[in-house]
Amino acid sequence: MKIAVTGGAGFIGSAFVRHWVKNHPQDQLINIDKLTYAGNLENLKEVEKNQNYKFLKADIADTQAMLKALDKVDTLINFAAESHVDRSITDPNPFIETNIKGTAVLLEAARENKVKKIVHFSTDEVFGALSLDSKKKFNATTAHNPRSPYAASKAAAEDIARAYANTYDLPLIILNVSNNYGPFHFPEKLIPLAITNAMEDKEIPVYGDGLSVREWTHVEDTALATEVAIAKGVIGETYLIGTEEELPNIQVLKKILKILNKPESLLKTVKDRLGHDRRYALDSSKARKELGWSQKYDFDKGLAMTVEWFKNNTDWWKRVKSGSYQDYYKQQYEVSQE
Repeated sequence: MKIAVTGGAGFIGSAFVRHWVKNHPQDQLINIDKLTYAGNLENLKEVEKNQNYKFLKADIADTQAMLKALDKVDTLINFAAESHVDRSITDPNPFIETNIKGTAVLLEAARENKVKKIVHFSTDEVFGALSLDSKKKFNATTAHNPRSPYAASKAAAEDIARAYANTYDLPLIILNVSNNYGPFHFPEKLIPLAITNAMEDKEIPVYGDGLSVREWTHVEDTALATEVAIAKGVIGETYLIGTEEELPNIQVLKKILKILNKPESLLKTVKDRLGHDRRYALDSSKARKELGWSQKYDFDKGLAMTVEWFKNNTDWWKRVKSGSYQDYYKQQYEVSQE
């Protein structure tokens, strides 16, 4: 099988690429990534020399590049996205360009190349927000109600994907996932920012009262969920991937400080994010029952492993924080091709 992964140099995409290349040596995988600020080829060092792996620097919004890249591809996994809510509030335009236009271009290229299976990766944020005192959870039939430019762009991408599936009979599966964490997590997000700041004895920002609630899925569990969706997912279906273990942000931060033996005085309250969603919660029973998926890591175990990874990989996150990690592409690819 020939499989194409878009956004495979990002946090979640690279976890899937590492997993698939190592566990499916008979398949050819092409990793397509634009290498924006969050795309890091250092995430893929352990598989970059494998014979069944190939990297292509390209933008999913580039029609000709995608038509060529998806030639003879059997399965397409679309991880590519601008994904940070704060950045979308500051400037929504890249989110519209990549998440909406890019998805449309990619689907059209998949249609032209008669790709046999498409897994489109989405988020719990498309469903809106739940109140802290509610016991409700989002499910596969919950209507979209996005509340940030990022969430709106991902909801639009899903709608476009479903429209293509309905109109052109594209073989589509959608995964909506909860917040992820784990190795190689870009350190502007909550957990890696808290870990790395604490390690440097720097203040850790806490939005508002810190009581916004999220589910946290280890990125390796998400890679497994994607693998089983490829193998067992039913065309036309949507599966929600979450742990059903809900935690306020402030509790997550305090757990990190406890693991690192750092004082809670490092926590600093800052002005809350505009339109900050209070709670997300996913009903993942369909994925568990129909796909046979279940997570390996509960949050405490996964968080301890993640903190240990960041402790053992200070060079990686310091390069990312300084921006010097972007030199890796030039050193590894551009120079070697001259």
